[in-house]
Amino acid sequence: MAESLRRLVNIGSFTVLQDKLKRWSSDYYTNTCDQNSARCCEIIELNAKVQGQLFKLLSLCAQEGGLYGGTNIIKSRLLPWLGQNFFTSGGAVTADTSLSVLAEASAKERELSELQDMYEKSLNDLDKELQNTQAENRDLKDELQEAKIELDRSLRSSSSDKVFTELEVKELKRKLADAQEEIVRLRIQCGLAEDYERKVQTLRDGLYLSSGSKPLRLPAPPSLPRVSKSYTPSYRSKPGLTSPLSMDDPVQRIRQQNAVARFNDLFAQDRLDAMDTLRRYSDDHENNQRIIFAAINEAFTQAKTAFRQFKMKTRASLAQTHQGLESLEEAVQDYINRNTELLDTPGLVSDVIRALNRSSKIFLPPDTTFAIIQPFIREAVRLAWHMSALAHPLDLAAGNDAELFDDSKYRRSYDSEYTAPLVNHHIWPALIQGVRVVVKGEVHTRRGASLSTPKRGRSPTRAVSPGFVSRPRSVSPSRYARSRSPSPFRRPLSPGRLM
Repeated sequence: MAESLRRLVNIGSFTVLQDKLKRWSSDYYTNTCDQNSARCCEIIELNAKVQGQLFKLLSLCAQEGGLYGGTNIIKSRLLPWLGQNFFTSGGAVTADTSLSVLAEASAKERELSELQDMYEKSLNDLDKELQNTQAENRDLKDELQEAKIELDRSLRSSSSDKVFTELEVKELKRKLADAQEEIVRLRIQCGLAEDYERKVQTLRDGLYLSSGSKPLRLPAPPSLPRVSKSYTPSYRSKPGLTSPLSMDDPVQRIRQQNAVARFNDLFAQDRLDAMDTLRRYSDDHENNQRIIFAAINEAFTQAKTAFRQFKMKTRASLAQTHQGLESLEEAVQDYINRNTELLDTPGLVSDVIRALNRSSKIFLPPDTTFAIIQPFIREAVRLAWHMSALAHPLDLAAGNDAELFDDSKYRRSYDSEYTAPLVNHHIWPALIQGVRVVVKGEVHTRRGASLSTPKRGRSPTRAVSPGFVSRPRSVSPSRYARSRSPSPFRRPLSPGRLM
């Protein structure tokens, strides 16, 4: 029985029958009547053969059950079909209904097979996702392990850094203690110096009393409240001390060295910071250099003017009560040396900005003011005041565009034409003392430099008339580089700073 059923399945008779039905359905309208009848007979013959095989299998199945095997099933299901010529069942079902039932059964079987395929496919997808998830988990575990190792290494390094930091703190505390001891020692020495001054004053008063004259006491100038009521430059009257107007005076030498050092720092650091600020508002590199040069010159001009007024007031105040061995100029210079911070920095900065606004050689965009470089102007004003307060003051050399290049006062910028004899514009002024050049300045030389200067309010992108072609301004290719040239030559200086 099983062998006959297996052979029937392998033959695929129902599949062949279904294929013939499909081909007949597709060719039905193209065939003739005889051809369609032949096709139908062929299918009936094939169906009869298949039914014969099925009846044979039914007989074998009934024989396996004994004498009455399958009797009830045959009576209840097969005999009614045979009585109605295979198309009815109990007289209630038509041939179309039986065919539709068969079609529904086959459709359900196809749906079941499709569902099974979808289920198996989803199982395969879930299996792949599970494998990918497991792989990601393994990667995360590896990363977690590496992070743990890195954290342990960082903890060890931070512990070692903490040890070094504690050692540095101890060293700084020790240095702080040494510095405090040094301060105490210096204060003691300062007290001794004050005692010596008081003793000298006492001896001088005794000398005046023995000679029958009044002791020398200089009252404070009324317009300068910071001067002491008993102001007397007594240490200058002691034999062997230099005059405050001398070049060998320690105050002159030390403050001059500090001023030159601050001038060099202003060129090397503050100027570049101001150039960076201007570059954010204007791309004209040459104009920005002109603005810096004009700002430093106006700062010195305003500071010198204010200092001259301050010095005249001091001289007028001291001239009313001045007595003693010192000259009036020495007393004035001594007072200035003791009060170098009596300057109105905000007022001077405002004066410099107003002077820059009046200049026709420089310009900025309409929505920008020269207050953007106020920090640079403030430092330049303070430096100019301290240089003017020296007994032998330091000043800036006068510079004009299109002047003949002087190698003793200036050096050329890196983007200059080294064969050009004329100065196109100044980058940094030279520092002089009398006629002696203390620090060289920096200029940009170019062939064809003329006395013409840029007009006020001109913008680098300003439109020109059609009949006029302007010569483009040459700008250095690396104008955005911060460090453009080496700082001015610096003499050996003392460790102290002016400000």
